[in-house]
Amino acid sequence: MSNNNEWEELDDTISPDEELSAAENQEVADEVEQTEEERLREDVAKEKDKFLRLFAEFENFKRRTSKERMELFKTAGQEVIVSMLPVLDDFERALKELAKSKDKEMFKGVELIGGKLRETLKYKGLEELKVEAGDTFDAELHEAITQIPAPNKKLMGKVVDVIEKGYKLGDKIIRHPKVVVGN
Repeated sequence: MSNNNEWEELDDTISPDEELSAAENQEVADEVEQTEEERLREDVAKEKDKFLRLFAEFENFKRRTSKERMELFKTAGQEVIVSMLPVLDDFERALKELAKSKDKEMFKGVELIGGKLRETLKYKGLEELKVEAGDTFDAELHEAITQIPAPNKKLMGKVVDVIEKGYKLGDKIIRHPKVVVGN
């Protein structure tokens, strides 16, 4: 019977090999837990990165659409204003002719109306491009209608005459001034 008791005692005790495997089991369990934790951290990092990129993309979209909207508001009436430019040109030609007449009161009245028209268009963003005879010709700013021999050496490569005024709406040129260039 004593043999049985010894076997029982041996069964209750853990062999060094079994003890090592229990420690290994704990390490494996810790590694599994750690890899699970690392995997979750990686997932969170990926989601955070995805969120930040999406947020940045949305901010860029907002900024771009806001800029486009501002541009649209600036040039919303461009088509109407461009169609009004020939009327403005005719009005100025009429004023020049009325200035020659003897009826100064009529000239004053028409001049007041012309002033209101110009101020209204200016309020909407229309700005006349100032070009005078003697200014240096700039192909990006001026539209050369023709070239003529320069009346004097000072006017070579410069604007000799302005045929039609140019205008810009905001920062955008909507009609280039038509000029005669001396060569």
